[in-house]
Amino acid sequence: MAQRTVTIYTDDLTGSQGDDIATHSFSLDGVSYEVDLNPDSYQQLLDALGPFVKVGRKAGGGPRRGAGKKATTGPDPVKVREWAQSQGIEVNARGRVPRDVIEKYQAAH
Repeated sequence: MAQRTVTIYTDDLTGSQGDDIATHSFSLDGVSYEVDLNPDSYQQLLDALGPFVKVGRKAGGGPRRGAGKKATTGPDPVKVREWAQSQGIEVNARGRVPRDVIEKYQAAH
């Protein structure tokens, strides 16, 4: 029996679902944030930040030394992919492992 994993994208602001949702990043007071938004919600974000972006200045600009590799939490993605493939679950060889696949892996171990 084959299994198919379906990823459903959800707008973090409205809760609506769709294929037009994209991840957007911003930072405030040194804290970086990511939100998944459809085009209308993204426009709301741009409209809200617009006055501040207009009078603000870009930070940095020069070469920066990287902080190194970010520490990861949770199971090893390589092991999760191997397990998923052995269970007949389709996963990409690269990129982020879908959350539901990780949850299934954790439930099985």
